[in-house]
Amino acid sequence: MGVHADRWIDAYLDHLRVERGLARHTLEAYAADLSQYLGLLESLPGAGPRVDLQSVGPEQLSAVLAALRERGLSSRSQARFLSTLRGLYKHLVREELIAKNPLELLDSPKVTRKLPSLLSGPEVLRLLAAPDTSDPRGMRDAAMLHTLYASGLRVSELVQLRLRDVDLRAGVLSAFGKGSKRRLVPVNALALASLEQYLGTVRGHWAKPKETCLFVTRRGTGMTRQAFWKNLKRYSVLAGIARPVYPHMLRHSFATHLLEGGADLRVVQTLLGHTDISTTQVYTHVGVEHLRQLHQRFHPRG
Repeated sequence: MGVHADRWIDAYLDHLRVERGLARHTLEAYAADLSQYLGLLESLPGAGPRVDLQSVGPEQLSAVLAALRERGLSSRSQARFLSTLRGLYKHLVREELIAKNPLELLDSPKVTRKLPSLLSGPEVLRLLAAPDTSDPRGMRDAAMLHTLYASGLRVSELVQLRLRDVDLRAGVLSAFGKGSKRRLVPVNALALASLEQYLGTVRGHWAKPKETCLFVTRRGTGMTRQAFWKNLKRYSVLAGIARPVYPHMLRHSFATHLLEGGADLRVVQTLLGHTDISTTQVYTHVGVEHLRQLHQRFHPRG
């Protein structure tokens, strides 16, 4: 009996959601890739509207990747697409729904790792000082910016923080990260002072009685990623930062500034919640690139 693609893709997405605890937006990205995969398989010569994954071999997969290249998909996007398919087929083999993984003979597209964008130290200081802390909204936004830079959290982790996740006395946050894993992250004195001011002055007046989110809006409900990003753009303009600023830049800046200050790579890996240290190692290259630029800028023979 054939393995009908739509049925088993739905089962695979359920597996990712329930057993691996992936976030909603990550699941949506997986679903979009797999939906595109089905569409490309169905468009191949001789294919029907109901694809049987048992019949898909390296030839069809090569044709799918060729179609992606013709559509102008970058090598990075192709690699991500192929990674999604590898996860699907490994799951099907593990569940004994197919006998062999047809992707085993295919190589991933070569990807040049792009160095992450980050803010300089002075830019970070101007950004943190941009909110007007004499205003309740400014107090909240200052606390969010200070917390993000002091902890290196992802913006999704920041807005998911609950009141119980903050221990001001110990100076740590409990972050709920990828794969439903929790980690303790220390924060500095400035961020703690900003949080304490927000909690003592703003949150108690704004939050609805049963609201558990740490950061809330005037409506009394939790802040969204989109609302925080909008606020960040406004403060980056006030701080005089000419280029676009997005939340992950503060995470990149946190990691790079720690390494430039002499922090151990394994410590930074733990703070960021990376499962693979190779993901953290990109920040060592960022540091070297920063030094190279400074050398070219200031050395007489640069």
